[in-house]
Amino acid sequence: MAATSYPAAAEIYGSNFFDLAAANWSSDQEQPVERSDAVISGLFVQLEKEGFNGHSLLILDYLSYLEKFLWPSWTYDAKDDHTILVAIAAVVKQRDDTLDWNLFAKDEELFSNFFQRVLTISSTDSTPLQTRTYLISFIDAAFQSLDSSLIRHECAPLVSISIWNSLHSSSTRDVLLSNSTGLKKSWRVATKKFDKAGDVRKVRLRLERRWLYSVVLDLLRLIYVPGNDTNTPVIAYTERVLELLIDIISQLPTRRFSNTLLKDLNLSVAIRLSPAYKNEKNILLRQLHEILDQYMNFPIDDLTGVLISKEELQTQNSKQVLRFQKIALDHFKEKLLVLALANYGSVSKREDLLESLESLTDDELRSLCEHMGVAAEYSVPGIATDRQFKIELLAYKYVRRSGLDEKCEALYSLPTEKSLSSSILQQTSTFDALKPLPIPRFNLQYLSTSDFLYRAFELYRLESFFEIKCDIESIIERLKLHSTSRELKLAGFSRMAQRISRPAILETAPAKVGESHPAYVRAELYLELDRVSEDIQKEWEVLRPGEVVFLLALQAPNTNATNELEKIGVKYIRAAEVAGIYDHNNNPVHVAGGVQLRNSQKPLYGRLARRRRLQVMIDPVTYSRDNEKVYDSINFVFRRRVRENNFKSILDSVKDLAQTDIALPDWLVDVFLGYGDPASASYENLPNRPETINLNDTFINWGHLSSSFDKEVVSAEGTLEGALPPYVLRETTKIVPAEVSKKKTRGRKKNVEETSAETKEVQVIEVSTYHVPNMGPYFVDSRKRNTIPYTPAQVKAIYSGTNPGLTVIVGPPGTGKTDVATQIISNIYHNNPKQRTLVVTHSNQALNRLFEKIIALDIDERHLLRLGHGEDDLRTDTSYSRYGRVDNVLDRREVLLKEVTRLSDSVGGQGPHGESCEAAGYFYKVFVLPTWQKFKSRDYFADVSSLSLEFPFQAYFANAPQPLFNPQIHSLEEAMEIADGCFRHLEKIFTELEDIRPFELLRTAKDRANYLLTREARIIALTSTHAAMRRREIVSLGFRYENVIVEEAAQLTEVDSFIPLALQSTTSGENGLERVVLIGDHLQNAPIIQNPAFRYYANMEQSLFSRLLRLNVPSVTLDAQGRARPEIAELYSWRYQSAGKDGLTNLPICYENEEYQFANAGFKHVFQFINVDDYNGFGETEPSPHFIQNLGEAEYAVAIYMYMRLLGYPADKISILTPYMGQKVLVQNIVAERCKRNPIFGLPATVATVDQYQGEQNDYIILSLVRTKRIGYLRDIRRLTVAMSRARLGLYVLGRRYLLESSLDIKPFLEKVGTNRSEGDKLELSIGEMFPSARASGEIDESKVVVMEGVEHLGKFVYEMTTRKVEKMREEGSLPAPATLSQIAAADQAEEEDIEDVDLENEEEDIEEDEDDMDEEE
Repeated sequence: MAATSYPAAAEIYGSNFFDLAAANWSSDQEQPVERSDAVISGLFVQLEKEGFNGHSLLILDYLSYLEKFLWPSWTYDAKDDHTILVAIAAVVKQRDDTLDWNLFAKDEELFSNFFQRVLTISSTDSTPLQTRTYLISFIDAAFQSLDSSLIRHECAPLVSISIWNSLHSSSTRDVLLSNSTGLKKSWRVATKKFDKAGDVRKVRLRLERRWLYSVVLDLLRLIYVPGNDTNTPVIAYTERVLELLIDIISQLPTRRFSNTLLKDLNLSVAIRLSPAYKNEKNILLRQLHEILDQYMNFPIDDLTGVLISKEELQTQNSKQVLRFQKIALDHFKEKLLVLALANYGSVSKREDLLESLESLTDDELRSLCEHMGVAAEYSVPGIATDRQFKIELLAYKYVRRSGLDEKCEALYSLPTEKSLSSSILQQTSTFDALKPLPIPRFNLQYLSTSDFLYRAFELYRLESFFEIKCDIESIIERLKLHSTSRELKLAGFSRMAQRISRPAILETAPAKVGESHPAYVRAELYLELDRVSEDIQKEWEVLRPGEVVFLLALQAPNTNATNELEKIGVKYIRAAEVAGIYDHNNNPVHVAGGVQLRNSQKPLYGRLARRRRLQVMIDPVTYSRDNEKVYDSINFVFRRRVRENNFKSILDSVKDLAQTDIALPDWLVDVFLGYGDPASASYENLPNRPETINLNDTFINWGHLSSSFDKEVVSAEGTLEGALPPYVLRETTKIVPAEVSKKKTRGRKKNVEETSAETKEVQVIEVSTYHVPNMGPYFVDSRKRNTIPYTPAQVKAIYSGTNPGLTVIVGPPGTGKTDVATQIISNIYHNNPKQRTLVVTHSNQALNRLFEKIIALDIDERHLLRLGHGEDDLRTDTSYSRYGRVDNVLDRREVLLKEVTRLSDSVGGQGPHGESCEAAGYFYKVFVLPTWQKFKSRDYFADVSSLSLEFPFQAYFANAPQPLFNPQIHSLEEAMEIADGCFRHLEKIFTELEDIRPFELLRTAKDRANYLLTREARIIALTSTHAAMRRREIVSLGFRYENVIVEEAAQLTEVDSFIPLALQSTTSGENGLERVVLIGDHLQNAPIIQNPAFRYYANMEQSLFSRLLRLNVPSVTLDAQGRARPEIAELYSWRYQSAGKDGLTNLPICYENEEYQFANAGFKHVFQFINVDDYNGFGETEPSPHFIQNLGEAEYAVAIYMYMRLLGYPADKISILTPYMGQKVLVQNIVAERCKRNPIFGLPATVATVDQYQGEQNDYIILSLVRTKRIGYLRDIRRLTVAMSRARLGLYVLGRRYLLESSLDIKPFLEKVGTNRSEGDKLELSIGEMFPSARASGEIDESKVVVMEGVEHLGKFVYEMTTRKVEKMREEGSLPAPATLSQIAAADQAEEEDIEDVDLENEEEDIEEDEDDMDEEE
């Protein structure tokens, strides 16, 4: 969380805080000891003496001193030291994203008293500034957590209308109140509340309504004190208050009245004129002021939240200027006549305005301010209100400001050495969570979509530049630059860099109208690839047009330089987009099959044969500012991995959206911004909700339907108990008599039952069904039907998702969220034939898994499209890519036209009807349709035989299952239905050909692919990254869609979720979206953000999915899992309390299926935590930065795998997981060495990181937790939820118990796993068994249990088993012939050749991937 690293276990257990915890709040004590003021005072003194050192605070946080000691012992009479410690502890947890406000919710009145104490102490001058800084941080943390009702209750009074008591004059307040009747009423209520309050209550109310005012005034007082501009505590306090004010006015509920107060105090001008601001060393303060000023003047109505358009804003400003000019003309005509008669543009120019105002005397300036209603004085002495202040105040009020779109446009998407060395990036690189940063934050609410998009653009840009900078530093480190007296030398190598000569500028296009830079700049450079392997050559050759490469001017490292990049040898960095790559014959290299030679060209060998000419488009804006020496000194070109190098296209997409007036549909925008009724976008509250909803084959039968709702299910058509789906549902009311009551009578008479005449309405679901028409006699004509008996929660989710509106579905592990998604897609497809659905996921792997299930639905494959390169990994015979689908359409055309020819021949049609779609359509209209109509026009058929004889297409359907019409089986009505089905089959052929006809008219593959996307496809699947990269292209094609289904929504950043909602043009004034379905699990992994500053401070890992849940948007939680054994599911189901009091339930399949009823062969337990001690004296190691390994656990994991294979477990049913990339590589190496070439073992299904494996599952999981020194990001309970929920039948966890027990967050996992705890947490085996086991689950024969003392013991045990198995196989003659030495040598040589020149690079890439996951460790 802070610049200092997380404490190691040795530091925790070796600190004096550990002894303090053991004596006062030990984890073994169920109840905390009574409060000891001496202990708390001693702790406070020690921490204060250390300056509240972040490392000490982290140690205390790990020891759970807030949860177990500070807060449980806090009472109304607690001392200030105690109150301050509680607040600081909460701040540490908040910055580490582990604070749960429910900790304080047990006694709301107590917390309210505590909060008031914090307010009082923080606004008291005698409190040390460092302490006040922490208390302001606590209050800021509260304002970031307004989703908690507990916090909302305390924060709301601080920003309520009551704070307008502090406005500089009552006349100003009266003017504001006169704008709204509602405001007047609110003011009267607040005033009445204060007047009626008792003395004690008035003290509280006075504190609440004056607190913000007093904090701001105190801030201004401090920054104007001479010498405070270099006073570190003052500057730190100022920065923290500015951060708080930014968070308050950047959310509408807290902005409404507070922004008016800040403007009334002229805060922005006062800060800008202060000595603290003028000191250029206070960079952070100046940057925070810029953000504050931006939000103070954000174009929005503070009271209503309505965004003010550019035109409306200009009108408002014009009225203000007009009033200003009128006052100038009436009262200062002699000196301000020119200003009074000037046009709007002149008045809004700062230079002109200042020049005019300088002519006024001090008294005249004061008089002008009074006439304008501008407060130019403060109640606190010391704050400058001189002549300059008044001039700047008036200028600030009327000078035109840039809009967000203009600011966004000014931020370039391509980096240079200056932008990569900016102060903001430097601050984020050395992130200290206890200090603010000058970057936007993703909050619970946003002022407008443009506000959200501007934040997203700025943050994504900074994060991308940070990653680029890290990549460049990594590449240069591998190159190992050094210089001789003449030239730059390299002692290393990187496959991502090539040395080049000076790039040649080929063309500089003239500037466009209104621009000062060239329209484009085209350059070329040569890549000499003769010294690299063919693999590396291919990597350079596949650079695609539009991909960004980096041109660098490298020189000898200069350790004395102040710039970080200059220190490592970087002089210039210029980004360029690839235009094309060509060989020595000017042939494009980037074509299928590699370099293509023309007939007149001969292949070339030697050095020139591997030279490539790279044409690039240099950033024209940067080029216009450069001089020639920049490009003369360029000597290297760098590239990045493709999956990480899409930053420019994504930034361009966000920039485009930021300049769009309408990006979301009206019914969704308020919920997205976080205002109004959270349920307003749900289907129940939408005006376009359909009266009936067709759920098609969602239900298996009537019994399934009737048991899926808590409402009564009634039939609209008599009894439907025997009717099969599809079912059409309608929610309605039914009038029923009131309950029967009994009337008591006197004497011996019995009580008489009386029926009340009153009735009541109850909600019921009215069900109807309809006959599904026969679609034809062939097997392909039969409809696929759902066979999954969805649970009531799943039905509720499907019902909501099929309706219009917003649906949020929480899908815990194994609860079938992918099946729910596919059923929703199927229902939408069948119910809305003209609508198009966008299916979005975070990863290609998840998208392919979902798409394969969609393919299996009753959906015409011609309506399916899979965008992006991940389509290659689909396990299907058919290509669903854009160009693959075009080929399939053309192939399908040939098949259908042959059918038309066959039909024509069968009915004696004359002419080439099967030559084209047009000819086929003509044939249908003039022959087929009239023939059918003639047949149908007959009023009567005597019997089935006569119908069969008259049927005109009997010959065509001769290849259908015969007999087509069977008089002995079919009634006349059934026979006519079969005939109708046959015609529907024919009709579908001609309809499909009509849809294919445009592909005949379009001549190019690109036009056909675009037509397929925009007109033909109805279900389009793509990743969120592809959507962001291709948004411009997709929108330009006129793509339209009505539905968006997002799976893995909790793993998408907010902007990744937003872009798929805005992939269509809104030039018509509205967004045509009707349905948005978000499916995910916020309790599993969040989006991966590399930089801790962006992850924790800017909250970039917040997903739209999780934010909507925080806003209490209605959601459906799937509550029954069918993946894992109930015993394994219990390890993580407790986290899902929203699914039920006890977490997830288990589907009957988890008890009934045979595989769940038996134990795991060879193991005493179906899951177990195994404590792994140091191996050869080592626990976790870090051979390279962030490349964390644990050899003992790796050996143990592989030994368990080998043991399982010896017992007969299938290799593809076993996966080995670990949270760390370094450990993954180590396990892979050991598996390759021990198992790869041994047929007894082979390779497991996968060795992967936990993050990579989210969404996957396997029968048996071996999990290595790696850490032995510090817990690192294992503390993130979401990651452990993923890890524990991947196994179906067996889970074996390797780790270090005492380290894990140090974290309160993951202790519940340990307690659950500990139910199978053995002495010393040693692995317990059950010998004498082979897979599959015949032993019932839970049955244990203690006489067969063997305890493994450690990894050496298990290794020896496995070795002996292997020896015996080999001897037995040799005796049986089933042992494969051993490979000869020459064969082994040849295989080894082949492997060495495969990895030659790239082995080191691959390892470094793995380190990079580990850095992606591990930046939060530091």
